[in-house]
Amino acid sequence: MAVCCLRRIVAAAAAVATIAAAAQTAPPAAPAAAAPKVVVSGSVPDEATRAAIVARVRELYGAERVVDQLGVAALAAPPKWSEQVQKLLTPELKRVSQGQLRIEGNMIELAGAVDSAQTQGLLIKGLTARLDNPTYSLRDSLRIGASGQQQLDAAIANRIIEFHTGNATLTPDGQRVLDDLLPVLRQLQGRRFEIVGHTDAAGGRGTNLLLSAARAESVKAYLVQRGIPAAALVSSGLGPDRPLADNTTPEGRARNRRIEFRLLA
Repeated sequence: MAVCCLRRIVAAAAAVATIAAAAQTAPPAAPAAAAPKVVVSGSVPDEATRAAIVARVRELYGAERVVDQLGVAALAAPPKWSEQVQKLLTPELKRVSQGQLRIEGNMIELAGAVDSAQTQGLLIKGLTARLDNPTYSLRDSLRIGASGQQQLDAAIANRIIEFHTGNATLTPDGQRVLDDLLPVLRQLQGRRFEIVGHTDAAGGRGTNLLLSAARAESVKAYLVQRGIPAAALVSSGLGPDRPLADNTTPEGRARNRRIEFRLLA
């Protein structure tokens, strides 16, 4: 569900299990920022159910992120309740930010923010199809928030990721811009991003293509050092081929020397 995106899952049938991703983030300057913890808490009817839920959450989010506080109590639950809960714990939940999935007996509620009405519809339709059980009812409490691409664009709006002249080494100011972008990338954890380098038209096109690709790769390396998975990032360089402004003015050339982030999936 986003950063992890899954803020909370509550499962109950007189049984209650809560899975919450706490907003725990290391300082931007840390060499490797820890992802938010996913806390599993509450009570379920038996040890098998408890173990299955915790194992599934660890599979989805990584064992190192999961804090197991789930207990067992003498509680009633609908038939095959554990199986129904398992059907709901899918990677698609990562599309919801600050979310909550609550299963209480035969009542299910999904809340949080998604990037579009299309995502909202697909999530609800998918959960309903997986349950395929008329005795369960699903309440849609999702809200439409800013899209992932809008969040990326806003994080670096009107700011330049600077490099030292003529090479792919980030300046301290360039590093600070990327540090400010890190919380957004973590919130969109589970998605993939393309880092695209651009140059102005000064110098040869071939040289600029190589420079733009090297700068994009330098940005990727910096983000990986700070805990963003390498598999979530791809880099490319387009040199001077897609200018935003007129290359005949200093101001225009400055605008054209840029790094863009594109949300892929």
